[in-house]
Amino acid sequence: MPLGRIEGAVIRAETSRAATERVSPLTRRVLAPNPGPFTYTGTCSYIVGSGDVAIIDPGPDDPRHIEVLLTAIAGERLRYVLVTHTHRDHSPAARALQQATGATIAGCAPYAPRETSSAGGPNLDAAHDLGYAPDIVLRDGDALAVGGVSLIAAATPGHTANHLCFALAEEQALFTGDHVMAWATTVIAPPDGSMRDYLSSVERLLRRDDRIYWPAHGGPVCDPPRFLRALIHHRRAREAAILRRLEAGDETIAEIVAHIYEGVDKCLHPAAAMTALAHLEDLIARGLVDCAGRPLLQARFWRREG
Repeated sequence: MPLGRIEGAVIRAETSRAATERVSPLTRRVLAPNPGPFTYTGTCSYIVGSGDVAIIDPGPDDPRHIEVLLTAIAGERLRYVLVTHTHRDHSPAARALQQATGATIAGCAPYAPRETSSAGGPNLDAAHDLGYAPDIVLRDGDALAVGGVSLIAAATPGHTANHLCFALAEEQALFTGDHVMAWATTVIAPPDGSMRDYLSSVERLLRRDDRIYWPAHGGPVCDPPRFLRALIHHRRAREAAILRRLEAGDETIAEIVAHIYEGVDKCLHPAAAMTALAHLEDLIARGLVDCAGRPLLQARFWRREG
């Protein structure tokens, strides 16, 4: 779930209109028919390997998309369906693919709602696939072998608490789900999303040696280190803008969003408000901002003295 372009980074955001496209020697991409303001041209499902294959981010439970995936792997054995996180544009098709092929569903842990919501907004459970039930929950560093290649889980909480990326060792490629995308920045929606966790996960990726990222929306990131540095800069710039608005007298998230997201389509302002809340939660934890009561969408915030 992304919001807003990153400036100053070299990116490629083209996504093929073809039903199935080979994007590398070991990887094919299938675009789901679910375009929209939060999915861009649709969810990218990736088929990895040959003969024995894995599908990463199977996508929505849409019979048209599932049929294209099954046609793409005709004559091959689907060993694993891998899921980066449980938003409903990513995981629901896993069940239909398993029923059709007997594949093992593996990847992130099921969504675990927080006992208390810090957001005070709409029920965010609606964004999650509550029926997701993996056969194997992968942790950071866990590996699966399929079709002569290795897929290794990398824990990247932040966009969601259960988010994983998957590394394809043979191509120094990383399937980044919604954690890093070339076309837009990622929405961080508390209480499941955490800005502190997100930025820590981005810093962890900087220590890796991946040569290319394959996101679940949009085209590849072809220069990961440069892009990650631009992403961190963008987030810190947003943080600084929030602090400036507090110093200027803004007290509510609605006021902050109206100013710093002035050029963003207003239909995206609710998502911008969630990301602003995530920034404010992090700023409160760091002692830079105070809040009247719990940090909620409707709360009053101010810059802490000293």
